[in-house]
Amino acid sequence: MIAKWKLKAIVQKGISFFPQKERINYWFQKNVTKGVELNDLYFEYKITHASDHLRFFEQFADRHLSECKILELGTGWYPIVPVALFLNDIKEVTSLDLSDWMSSANLRTTCRKFIEWRKQEKLSEFLPTINEDRWQMIRDLANSEGEELDYMCSKISLKRWIGDARNTEFDNRSFNLICSNNTFEHIPEDILYGILAEFARVIKPDGVMSHFIDMSDHFAHMDSSINIYNFLRYSDQVWNRIDNSIQPQNRMRFRDYKQMYKNLELPVSHEEVRRGDLEALKQVPLDQKYRAYEPAELAISHGYIVSKMNDLKV
Repeated sequence: MIAKWKLKAIVQKGISFFPQKERINYWFQKNVTKGVELNDLYFEYKITHASDHLRFFEQFADRHLSECKILELGTGWYPIVPVALFLNDIKEVTSLDLSDWMSSANLRTTCRKFIEWRKQEKLSEFLPTINEDRWQMIRDLANSEGEELDYMCSKISLKRWIGDARNTEFDNRSFNLICSNNTFEHIPEDILYGILAEFARVIKPDGVMSHFIDMSDHFAHMDSSINIYNFLRYSDQVWNRIDNSIQPQNRMRFRDYKQMYKNLELPVSHEEVRRGDLEALKQVPLDQKYRAYEPAELAISHGYIVSKMNDLKV
């Protein structure tokens, strides 16, 4: 019997050849795999990242949140991070995506999840301070049946920009904070270079960048027969046949991201990593490409890279 992860890889590879592959994949995940439901686990992941971005900004920036403009790369279907930032007095959030995933229904669902968590007294763990006037807006949007998405976004100071993140229309020095969550790992290395170069152009000289990267094999998230390092067994040639343009995985390790920052002369002011599982790593026969890494650095499964831009050496 074919493994679950291989079946998913085959399906996503097939979908990637269709002209409207994103919409087909959304339908597939919504109706077959149930991978786009806003469940508590996914919400907790995102609200944790929002809390961490706020923590890093307060640690490394000298501005009040109400003065700040934020750029989030890869917001996706549910604008959890933008809503969390809105509730913490952020002046404006811009969502930057390659495809237009958001919808008025998903924004309502997001607001309802915030309300549900606050009723259950779980939200304060992640957002200890909330602007109550802005909270009322979340309550209003949760019941705003029939409203257009652009109108709803305007109520929470959220702008959407769809396009290539390497070549945006933003002015130089536009944003106080640029953040992303579980996004870098889906971007080919050469394209990510261009995106980070663009971020260096649009962030303010005293701004902060905060990026969370998941370096685990995402197929292992839905198939317990493999571990989070399984994809490191394959050569680039073989992996290119397995990988797809729907949810690509670049397989870069934390060391590689830090080297990219160094090459672009971007500061790494702070990092936080999950050390991973060395025993699980030993179970995977590594491709030659990964044998030059120290096991400890190869095993890192998740990590934040935070840049205080006035740490930049000029």
